[in-house]
Formats: sequence, C-alpha cells, structure tokens
Amino acid sequence: MENKLICRSLQHIQGEHLRICPQEYTCCTSEMEDKLSQQSKLEFENLVEETSHFVRTTFVSRHKKFDEFFRELLENAERSLNDMFVRTYGTLYMQNSEVFQDLFTELKRYYTGGNVNLEEMLNDFWARLLERMFQLINPQYHFTEDYLECVSKYTDQLKPFGDVPRKLKVQVTRAFIAARTFVQGLTVGREVANRVSKVSPTPGCIRALMKMLYCPYCRGLPTVKPCNNYCLNVMKGCLANQADLDTEWNLFIDAMLLVAERLEGPFNIESVMDPIDVKISEAIMNMQENSMQVSAKVFQGCGQPKPAPALRSSRSVPENFNTRFRPYNPEERPTTAAGTSLDRLRTIWRTMQHGVTDIKEKLKLSKKFWSTFPYTICKDERVTAGSSNEEDCWNGHSKARYLPEIMNDGLTNQINNPEVDVDITRPDTFIRQQIMALRVMTNKLKNAYNGNDVNFQDTSDETSGSGSGSGCTDDICPTEFDFIMTEAPPVDSDRREVEASATQPSQTLQTLLFAFIVLVLQRQWR
Repeated sequence: MENKLICRSLQHIQGEHLRICPQEYTCCTSEMEDKLSQQSKLEFENLVEETSHFVRTTFVSRHKKFDEFFRELLENAERSLNDMFVRTYGTLYMQNSEVFQDLFTELKRYYTGGNVNLEEMLNDFWARLLERMFQLINPQYHFTEDYLECVSKYTDQLKPFGDVPRKLKVQVTRAFIAARTFVQGLTVGREVANRVSKVSPTPGCIRALMKMLYCPYCRGLPTVKPCNNYCLNVMKGCLANQADLDTEWNLFIDAMLLVAERLEGPFNIESVMDPIDVKISEAIMNMQENSMQVSAKVFQGCGQPKPAPALRSSRSVPENFNTRFRPYNPEERPTTAAGTSLDRLRTIWRTMQHGVTDIKEKLKLSKKFWSTFPYTICKDERVTAGSSNEEDCWNGHSKARYLPEIMNDGLTNQINNPEVDVDITRPDTFIRQQIMALRVMTNKLKNAYNGNDVNFQDTSDETSGSGSGSGCTDDICPTEFDFIMTEAPPVDSDRREVEASATQPSQTLQTLLFAFIVLVLQRQWR
C-alpha cells in the first residue's frame, strides 16, 4: 500500500521503460514495477490460501474429531468388556485376560493402518480361546503345546463356539472397514487440499497478476478495480492445473459420502453396548454346552491325552466350570463401574453420529471446489469491481468494459487465454500426483463401501509398507504406494496439528472391532 501512495504522489512520465503495464503515461518506475510484481505474487498466494481455508480446515478438524471419537469408543468398549468379564467370570477371566487384550491391541492397530491380516488375527483369537477353554473343561488331563496346536485345528470343523464367530465377522465387517477407510479418506483430502493450496505462480501468471492488480495504480487509476470477467481469465490461467483436479476430487467426495452412509444408518443405541461382552460370553456358553462332544471329537482326532499329575478324582470338573462360567443374564448387568462405562459409550457414540452427519454436510459443500476456485476469488469485493459493474472497471489497458470471452476450465482450455501465457503441453507434475492420490483413495473408498478390505500404508512400521486385506490386489493397484502423500503416519498426523453387510461377503472380510461397538449398525440376530 505504501508503494501505491508513493505512486499517486509522483508526476506522470512516459512509460517506455515499463515491461508489463501499458507503455503510456505512468507514475511507476521500473523499480516500482518490479516490486509491485512481487507484491502481486504474494497477494495472489495469500488469496489462494485464504479462499481454500474452508476446505482445508474441514478435513483437518473433522479428521481430528472422528479419530478421537473412534479411539475413545474402542477404549471404552475394551473397558466395558473387562468390567463385565471380571464380574462374571472372575479369576478364570483374569488368568486369561491377555487373549482379549491382544484382540483389542490388534484391532486398534488395524484401525490405525497397521500391517494386520484381520482374518488371520481373528482366527488366531478364536483358536487361542478354544485352547484355553479346552484346558478349563478338561483339567484332568495334561496337554502339550503340540496337542493344543492340534486342538486349534478343529476350530472351523467343530464350531465349538457355535455361529458366533462367523456372525460377528459378517455383522461388523463393513462398519469397521468403513471407519478405517473413512478416516484415511479424511487424511488424503486434507493432504491434497493443503498441498494444492500452496501455489507457485508461473512467470506468465505473475505478469498477468501485476497487470491486473497494480497497473491501474501506475496509470493513475488507484480506485478502479479489475473487471470481473478479466479477473476470471487471469485466475483460470493461473489456476488451470488446479481446475484439472476437480473431476477426481468430485469422485472422491462422492465416495466419501457413500462410506459415511455406512457409519450412519438406523442404529439401536443399546446394541452398541452388547456385542463385545455378550457375544463372546455367548460363544463361551456354546463351548460349555457342547464341551463333551467337542472333547470327544478332539480326543478322536488328536489322540487320548495323558492324565494330569496328582489329579484328585473327587474334583467335579463340570460342576466347577458351571459355577464359574454361568450364562450371562442381561437383567443382572452391573450398574456401577460397567454401567458408567456403558453410559459413556452411549454418549460417545451419539456424539460420533452427529459428527458424521456434520462431516457429510461439509463434504457436500466442498464439491466442485477447484473448478469454482477462480469464481470464488473474483467474487471478493477486495479484488474486483464485481459482476454488476462492467463499465467502470480496469480491463488491463484502461477503465472500460472487458470484451474477451471467458475461458473454460482446465489446462487445455487455456491455449487461447488472452491474459495468461499458459504452456498447455506441460501439465503440473505435482498436481498430477495429487490427482492420482485421489484416484487411489477413491478406489479404496468404493471397496470399503462394498465391504471389501483395503490396503493401507502401515503406520506402525515407520511410514512405508501396507496393511493387509483383499480389496486392492497388485493387479488392480500396482502403483498404489507410489502416491502415498503423507510423510507422517496417516491417522496420527492430526494429533500433531490442531459400513448392511455384504451381499456376498468375501472370506477375507474379517473385521471384528467396530462390530463389537458398532454391531449397533445392523445387529439383527440377537
């Protein structure tokens, strides 16, 4: 602004020395033109960053909230299970609690993008639980590690826990996959918006900006603002590559909205509390009720085990087991510590649901953001004279109507841009990388919406590698990790700065946890 005031105080001189502004009578020297060119570059960069503030903060703040809600939901679910199992099974649970702790540890690691094969992990959980239960119902025998390994091989064949493992897997798969993919999508959206908003204008763009923003001052017309259509052509030329992001961005937003639907739906809030403890307890009861048949088939397949040393024959194993592992009665649910935990779960879940609804609304508003970017900037009354004032505005040469037609969006349409010299044969490589990153994430979101597990960068092993799953094979996404954009772990990075079941669920859809909490989504089989 100081330069503008100085310029107004000088006498007009002949402008042959000017390289950007019209070479007519002017009050700008060559040095002033150079300084004002740099000033126009800085103002443009600030305008772009300011105009993109909404879309950037949308992804940053919503990612942070969703991630915090989900993590707290998992912590409370684990605490609720522990509370109920301690009260229901007592010492027997506490002696085997690491089986359940490991389950939650792996589920949390899966959510944060860890290299976890959910199918293997869940199978391992039920196999370990079978081994522990088998020893508890047959304490009169001594089992070696090899024998217990043989026992675990009968998990699928004998179905000792009934249909609980399969039902849990199917019920929660989409919800848990959706949660992880959704938060990853928020990360990608945040990174793309942040990166694309850091614009480095080309020399041709800087010249056009100077001509539009400051040449009126050099011509002694300090109060005359650029014509709206003139501004549009300048911005479409300067932001041509950003506009090419729009198609893939819109597909990405649509996919995010679809996955968000998996996180909503008709929820029975009470069913959020039950899945973990009630369903695993149900599985334990199934094992107890079928213990004699299960043991007989295992002995037949694995051989008769050796008696345990110093066994007292007077000990009644089934009676002892029954007194400890009694069926769970919902009417007897504790209302103290566990009840408090459950109330907290309810509050967290409702807050999270409101959060998802809020995120959906903000995502809808960000559609077509990049193609409308120039229009948003040129609507700013600080920048142009406005669309209603097309006569008394700066057209690049004088105070008059701007006559050239407005260019269409995108790089290839700038070949005849009258204001900005744009090389349409050289697309911005950096922008193309962001387009590809959006395309890869959109494929993941579509897979998640259909209930298919997806690969992610492993955040537990530095910043490279992939999570396990079946959603995107090497044949389909061969260059997937060429376009991972986050240098920091994708789920945790915010902490530093401010799913209907599948029609034909794949056997690799193995996602237990959100089920445990989100069985709320579609729990219909209790």
